[in-house]
Amino acid sequence: MAQATNLSLNDTTANPAPLGLLGFGLTTVLLNLHNAGLFPLDAMILAMGIFYGGIGQVIVGIMEWKKNNTFGATAFTSYGLFWLTLVALIILPQTGYAAKPNATSMTAFLVMWGIFSTALFIGTFKLNRKLQVVFGSLVILFFLLAIGDATGNHDIKTFAG
Repeated sequence: MAQATNLSLNDTTANPAPLGLLGFGLTTVLLNLHNAGLFPLDAMILAMGIFYGGIGQVIVGIMEWKKNNTFGATAFTSYGLFWLTLVALIILPQTGYAAKPNATSMTAFLVMWGIFSTALFIGTFKLNRKLQVVFGSLVILFFLLAIGDATGNHDIKTFAG
């Protein structure tokens, strides 16, 4: 009878989380500067949403999954797909492939992301305070943006920015 052999491999890859946090943070700041009225929604923000905020975070999420970090994999992959979806919601109507989302559908979209962010925020209670601040601020941001869309009050969206 053959003897079983256990082989243990050490993961020597770098921590992908800083890249994912930067991708989300920088893209979010750029969009919020637009929301605050400092500059128009242009190719710079859309490109950041596709590449650094979108694809970059999905890659980081996969790397976190490989490191067996369920929280990181879920957060980074989901927010990466959020950015890709948000860019599609902006671009698809401009190309004629779909109608522009109305205020009700955007409110629902943002509320769903606010609820998801709330669940992740709760998940940070046993993690460090910095992550609690990041996810807590995301909860506030998503719900403020949803309220702005629901009420049609541009000042709320500007304040959220």
